[in-house]
Amino acid sequence: MKLGLLTPVLSLSPGKHAAWEVDSTIEDVATIAEAADDLGYEYLTCSEHVAIPVDRESGFGPGQFPGGCYWDPLATFGFLAARTRNIRFTTLVLVLSYHHPLDVAKRYGTLDRLSGGRLNLGVGIGYLKPEFELLGADFEGRNGRGDDAIRAIRAAFGKPVPHYDGPIFKFSDMVIDPCGVQRHLPIWIGGRTRRSLQRALELGDVWCPFSLSPDELRHLILEAARTSLWSRRETPLDVAASTTVDPLGAPDETAATVAELGAAGATMLTLRFRHDSLSHYIEQLPAMVTLMSERELAGWAG
Repeated sequence: MKLGLLTPVLSLSPGKHAAWEVDSTIEDVATIAEAADDLGYEYLTCSEHVAIPVDRESGFGPGQFPGGCYWDPLATFGFLAARTRNIRFTTLVLVLSYHHPLDVAKRYGTLDRLSGGRLNLGVGIGYLKPEFELLGADFEGRNGRGDDAIRAIRAAFGKPVPHYDGPIFKFSDMVIDPCGVQRHLPIWIGGRTRRSLQRALELGDVWCPFSLSPDELRHLILEAARTSLWSRRETPLDVAASTTVDPLGAPDETAATVAELGAAGATMLTLRFRHDSLSHYIEQLPAMVTLMSERELAGWAG
């Protein structure tokens, strides 16, 4: 099982971030990234929102207000790429309707090149209608547009003269230089519905469910495993489940959480640690690695 981080500081969700994160700097994030890199963590994450409505009732269900602070993933990962060697950078997620596929191929292809091929492109369909309206993006048609955008990004990434002819996006005879260095860009699909899992099976490499219990996760995976989409895949679909853990303060609870998610079908964990300071967070990083190793959790090999 691979471990990644739901990186602190970069997004501040009400009730989920620690007080110290509010006044933190990119140097604090770099300290975390360097420590995680040295310990063998697989990836860091950064989310995307351009603008969040001030009115907490605008476009949100009960308890869904995501907060207003979101660092831009492209600029943030560009900075962190220069401070790390192996850890990968995962957008969790880019909202597909906010970008043209060639915009993604060029900008994130440049990031892939300068980081030495360490990009995981996490994408999603989006949900915040006021943000769509602000950006002039089509909200009602976002599912079809998103699927075509994924195919177009696949066709364009890493190619200096890409070609694609889809139902929505069409391009040819245009130079995209520099371009990404990965021959197969890992595309991660975010979401918590059957439709997002179907999209991951058809078009992605990793499904990134959020806000699902282990039972809900297991049910969706078992349901999908009976479909033709699952059987037609040439490679297994990884499942990167997100969870909150406290390996220092609650090792038994943490071990049980990891085991339960592994049994439900998770092959990767995107971790949010309980922490009250930067130093506390840094201490949680080796504690989690040690716990995984000592208890031989979920196939952990270090």
